[in-house]
Amino acid sequence: MTPHHFPVTVYYEDTDMAGVVYYANYLRYIERARSEIVEQIGLNQNAMRAQGLVFVVTRVEADYISAARMGDRLHVVTTHRAASPVRWTFDQEVQRDGDVIFRAHVVAVTMTTAGKPVRLPAEIRAMGAK
Repeated sequence: MTPHHFPVTVYYEDTDMAGVVYYANYLRYIERARSEIVEQIGLNQNAMRAQGLVFVVTRVEADYISAARMGDRLHVVTTHRAASPVRWTFDQEVQRDGDVIFRAHVVAVTMTTAGKPVRLPAEIRAMGAK
């Protein structure tokens, strides 16, 4: 699958007292990128939720490599695949000028709003486990 690219600009509100991006904001950046992927696949998360289905992140492994600062132009680069009928995996990097400053591996599943795991939507399963 072709990597997905999502641009991010670092604003003042993203930074901490040291003037660098607050560590939790990297998780927000990669979440936004995953939401864009869901939309590009053609899934409507509001319609899914109305049907009682939601995506849930079950695992995140993250490496903070270098700091970003206010005004930086970043790119979230994401590769993803249906790792099984129930697991959707993402390898995500936040890059600045082509250099990786943050890296994460994310696992997501689909659940009912009552908390019962279910198979991934067909659009995702069609990507196949590779």
